[in-house]
Amino acid sequence: MKFHKEGIPSLIITILFIAILNAVLYFFLQDYAIIRIIGYSISGFLLITILQFFRSPNRDFTPKEGEIISPADGTVVVIEEVEETEYFNDKRIQVSVFMSPVNVHINRYPISGVLKYYKYHPGLYLVAWHPKSSSENERTTIVVEDEKGRRVLYRQIAGALARRIVFFGKEGNSVNQTDECGFIKFGSRVDLLLPLDVELNVKLNEKVKGGITSLAKFNTI
Repeated sequence: MKFHKEGIPSLIITILFIAILNAVLYFFLQDYAIIRIIGYSISGFLLITILQFFRSPNRDFTPKEGEIISPADGTVVVIEEVEETEYFNDKRIQVSVFMSPVNVHINRYPISGVLKYYKYHPGLYLVAWHPKSSSENERTTIVVEDEKGRRVLYRQIAGALARRIVFFGKEGNSVNQTDECGFIKFGSRVDLLLPLDVELNVKLNEKVKGGITSLAKFNTI
């Protein structure tokens, strides 16, 4: 288990806050045992929360040719046919994975190929399961095309608590399935827009793991 680099600023701020809080408790509130206990409990809770949120667990990743791997840990909250209007301008199968604050928030490439398109969209911070979060929240749009010309579009979407989306790739880069592509802080969602003829491997409310769970399989060669 490692601590992700994206969490270092948050960890530093948390440690400074805890140090100041505990200094005040120790030097000025020694006669108030209940307040000190509450303060120490808050300090422990904050530290544990930051450490678990930015954790980077050790996993064995096995690339799966012809399959679309979940880019994030979480729960499948949407499976439906939609009209995609930003890049493909046609109908697609949308599969959405909701990440709660207790999930690992590292994002990974769902397929290998070339990063054909990337765009950042500023926006609102509706709760991540809101139907309009896909089109109105702060988000990124990414399209990867594999060597057979099969393309997957996916979006990192900020939630009510998530106020920073990080994406590491650049257009034109070659990318590998399951490699890290980004990070979303404090509760969020990832939408995938897939060809209509894919064979889905997951169901609504199913728990998935980023870089591990196969969401779907391409039917075209």
